Amino acid sequence: MTATTAVTGAPDDLAARAAELVRDAVLGDLARRVVADCGADVGLVGVPEPGAPGRGARGRGPAGMVLRHWAGTRADLLHGLAVPAGTGLGGRALAERAPSWVPDYRAATTISHHYDAAVIAEDLYAMLTVPLLHGGAVHGVVYASLRAVVPFGDVRIAAVGRLAEAATRALAGAAAWSGPPTRKAPRAAAPATPLTRREHEVLRWAATGRTNPEIAAQLGLTCNTVTGYLKSAMHKLGVRNRTELALAARESGLLDAS
Repeated sequence: MTATTAVTGAPDDLAARAAELVRDAVLGDLARRVVADCGADVGLVGVPEPGAPGRGARGRGPAGMVLRHWAGTRADLLHGLAVPAGTGLGGRALAERAPSWVPDYRAATTISHHYDAAVIAEDLYAMLTVPLLHGGAVHGVVYASLRAVVPFGDVRIAAVGRLAEAATRALAGAAAWSGPPTRKAPRAAAPATPLTRREHEVLRWAATGRTNPEIAAQLGLTCNTVTGYLKSAMHKLGVRNRTELALAARESGLLDAS
């Protein structure tokens, strides 16, 4: 091979390779930080890949993903595991594009149990999954799992959600290196019924990961009042939990205002 041949097309190839390396580094770090920063025993990241088995969610999303990054595992049954959309907890998050969690994976009746052998081999029980969403695309799913039966509190859910958001922004930046300029995705519409000033204040504090008692102390309210404002904001934005509330608020620009 001549030097001229080697250089031809090199900038595009180099950009694509650099983007791939950044992507792997970001997702690998995400799995490790779920363990180090969020108190999980095992962190996993599933990546949508061409040819992954399964069917896309209503034609909108990837057919499936493969678990490519992990931290804290003891066995290797979860390594490289293919997860079709809709199966297990991670496949459900992939299909529904929404966070999901169970205090005891093995006893859960709301998910399929295709992966019980791998879960039991890792001695896992509580599990949280959060999709990596950006510009209408699903970049993957991050798992936070514990070797105990425990409910996931708001603080831990919000912490994993923040890590997922930061990783997704980094992935979007890496993708921009190797692809043509893309039109910016339209911002999600603001709620049909505007939030009140208090609802907005409580929402902004909740989006930082504060608990209801912490928000109540900050704003001079009771915990019940804070809960009421959060429920009202969730209803107006059409979401089901605090993580979805924070994501919807960011996408609609509600957190941009001072």
